[in-house]
Amino acid sequence: MSLHLVPVRSREAAAFVRKGHRHHPPPAGQIFAVGAADEDGIFRAVAIVGRPVARHLDDGATPEVTRTCSDGTRNANSLLYGAAWRGAKGLGYTRLITYTQDGESGASLRGANWRVVAQASVNCRLLRPSFL
Repeated sequence: MSLHLVPVRSREAAAFVRKGHRHHPPPAGQIFAVGAADEDGIFRAVAIVGRPVARHLDDGATPEVTRTCSDGTRNANSLLYGAAWRGAKGLGYTRLITYTQDGESGASLRGANWRVVAQASVNCRLLRPSFL
């Protein structure tokens, strides 16, 4: 299946996450969202980028991928993590971060060339694009 990037409005992104995310609701706000659609134009995944949840990381230059959600389509999340970084960089941000829970493999992040930069707590890892 071939995927391409599509713009996603805030309400559409929130609805997709509300319907399909395993364990989290949509985040409260966003800076931008990006989606992945198939050749028929059907949304397969969405990434929401917002202000960092941790106050000490909210420096004005660092947004956070606050939520991704996929219907399971192969490579969709990796496509979105790469697009999120390009979008953030294009808006003038100098860093982009996200978190994973310990039980998650992080394969989509590794596929988008992100790396772990900190163990944030007992159950959480902090990641950013590895070329930063």
